[in-house]
This record gives sequence, C-alpha cells and structure tokens, in this order.
Amino acid sequence: MAEELQINAENKEGKYIELLPQVKGLINGEADEIANMSNLCAALKQTFNFLWVGFYLVKSNQLVLGPFQGPIACTRINYGKGVCGKAWELQKTLIVPNVDEFEGHIACSSLSKSEIVLPIFNSTHQLIGVLDVDSEFLNHFDTIDENYLTKLVSLIFTNNA
Repeated sequence: MAEELQINAENKEGKYIELLPQVKGLINGEADEIANMSNLCAALKQTFNFLWVGFYLVKSNQLVLGPFQGPIACTRINYGKGVCGKAWELQKTLIVPNVDEFEGHIACSSLSKSEIVLPIFNSTHQLIGVLDVDSEFLNHFDTIDENYLTKLVSLIFTNNA
C-alpha cells in the first residue's frame, strides 16, 4: 500500500492520470467498500483540494452520508432533492457550474459554489449511491472530472476501470 501520493502534474487531467494507478494500488486487495471509499475521498481531497468530496449511499429510500473529506455535511438526502437526489432520480452525472442557479439545491455549506455528482451502480446496474464533489469556485467541474471520477469510482464498485 502506498504511504503517500506522488502527484507532479500541473494540470487537472495530468493529476487524474497520475492519481488513477495510485488509487488502483491503494485499494488493490482490499475488498471492503467503506475502506476504499474512504481512501478515495482522501486521495481526491489531497490531490485537488476540493471543498468537499464524499459518498452518499442508498439506505431505506434515502441517500445517507458515507465516507467523506471536508466540512460537516448533510446526513440524509431525499430522492429527487438537491443535486445528489436529482442525480439519483435521473441516474446520470450532473455537473452544476453554479449551485445557486440549481433549483432545489441543498446548501450543506455556504462555501460551495459548484458541484459534480456521479451515480454509483452495482454489478446488476442498480443505483447504490452517489459520489458528490463540491468546489468553492464557480464552473470548477467539466467532462474531464466526469471521465476520471467515473474511472476512479469504478475501481471500487466494478473493479474494471
């Protein structure tokens, strides 16, 4: 297991390219999803210094807070509510350039300005949770984030990124 990340790239895509094999090595041989989600959150926070990065898991028809890095967070989110609940409902990634313009946005932190939420599916394509990443900057997320975050999450939930 790696003791620290080695990220030397200056641009976003380069950082993701360097991070991907290191996360593979970090979670290789660890079957516990909670442990792997926790380390992925830490790796993303350390590499990109996102305001907040974490998982919400579907439990009893709500998204319930899972492993995360950042300020304290909302504990439960209802289906279709906020960006996370809407991504769950639509079963697709949502990139929100300005959370203040997203109808029904749940403001867990007033510092959050933009957000990306990716649905997580199990091996039978059932949605089991979401990865939520917040930034204190407007327009912070794009398809580069979507592409690499999808690959990183698939390391944990499908083992084939």
